[in-house]
Amino acid sequence: MNGHSGAGRFAPSPSGDLHLGNLRTALLAWLFARTTGRAFGIRIEDLDRVRPGAAERQLSDLAALGLDWDGPVTRQSERLALHHAAVDGLTAAGLTYECYCTRREIQQAAQAPHGPMGAYPGTCRELSATERAERRAQGRPAALRLRSKTSEFEIVDGLRGHYRGLVDDFVLRRGDGIPAYNLAVVVDDADQGVDQVVRGDDLLPSTPRQAYLATLLGVNVPRYVHVPLVLNRDGKRLAKRDGAVTLADRRALGESPQQVFALLADSLGYRANRPHELLAQFRPALLPTTPWVLATNDVVEPSRNP
Repeated sequence: MNGHSGAGRFAPSPSGDLHLGNLRTALLAWLFARTTGRAFGIRIEDLDRVRPGAAERQLSDLAALGLDWDGPVTRQSERLALHHAAVDGLTAAGLTYECYCTRREIQQAAQAPHGPMGAYPGTCRELSATERAERRAQGRPAALRLRSKTSEFEIVDGLRGHYRGLVDDFVLRRGDGIPAYNLAVVVDDADQGVDQVVRGDDLLPSTPRQAYLATLLGVNVPRYVHVPLVLNRDGKRLAKRDGAVTLADRRALGESPQQVFALLADSLGYRANRPHELLAQFRPALLPTTPWVLATNDVVEPSRNP
C-alpha cells in the first residue's frame, strides 16, 4: 500500500466465507478509497480464528465482484515483530501492566456498581511485585494492558459525526502472547499508510480506544467511516444460518456475480452491475445511514444497458 498519498483498506478475518454484509462493506471501502484518489489494500487479519482456504475464497469472491486492490495482500501474522515493538515501546514508557484476570473475573467485576459498563475495572493495575509473583506462581498467564490516562476519547466519523466513547485499560497483548486486535489494527494501519478506515458500525464502540492508542504511539488517527450493517428479517446481524448469504450460495441458486453486485448496489440506492459503473455515480453524502434488512431471496436483475 502506498503510504504517500494515503490508502484505504479491507481487512477481513479468515474465519469463513464472506457474506453479503462483508461484501457490501468491502465494496464501500473500495468506493471510498477510489473516489478519494487513495490506494486500496487488502489485509488478512489472521491472528485469531483461521479456517484453511477461507482467505483464498474471500479474495476470489472480491475479484469475482470486480473489486481490485493495490500491492500484495498482506497478513497480520507476518507483522508480529511490528506489533511487539509497539508494545515494547509503550512498556518502556510505563504505559502497560500485567493482568492476570480471567474472563469470568472481569465479567463479574464489571457488573459491580462502579465504573462504566463494559470497562475493565483496573483489578491488576496497582499490583505489587510480590502480588504479581504470587499470580505467576499460580500459573496464571499474564495479558498486557494499556495504562490508560483517560476514560473516554472523541473521534469524528464520516457518517456519525462526533462520537465519544469509552477508553479503559484495554488488552494490548493476550495471555498467549498474541497481539490483541485493538493494538494490531492501529500498528498495521499506521505502518501501511492507511489514513481511511471504512468498516461495519459494530466496530464503532471500540474505535475511541484505537484512536487514543494511535495518539500514544505518535501516529495519525485515520479518517473513520462506520457503515450500517446488513440485518436479517429478525433485525439481527446477518449470519451464515440466514440462508443464501455468500457468493457461493447465490451462485448455487443460479445468480451471476453481476446479479449479486447489482443487489449490493441497489442496497446503496444505485443501479450498477460492475464497480466502475458504480464509481461514476457514488456520492458518500447520499449513503444510507440505517441497516439494510436482507430477505435472502432478494435478487436484482442486472441492468439492460451496462
